[in-house]
Amino acid sequence: MTIKVIRGNPTPEELAAALAVVRARGAAAAAVPETPEPLNQWADKRRTMPPGSLAQPGPTTWRISCWPR
Repeated sequence: MTIKVIRGNPTPEELAAALAVVRARGAAAAAVPETPEPLNQWADKRRTMPPGSLAQPGPTTWRISCWPR
């Protein structure tokens, strides 16, 4: 990797700090996994709802929670 200073006259410490930031961002981008991890089944809220129920997660769920099924 070649770094060229186009404008200004940075000190060696400033140049080293800028290079450290660039390398850290490159390493962080390379460390990101391609696919997200699957959701833990214990944390999945759909697990507690009966299949085919009318209640769907949302702000008005309380209204239909007392409807006959």
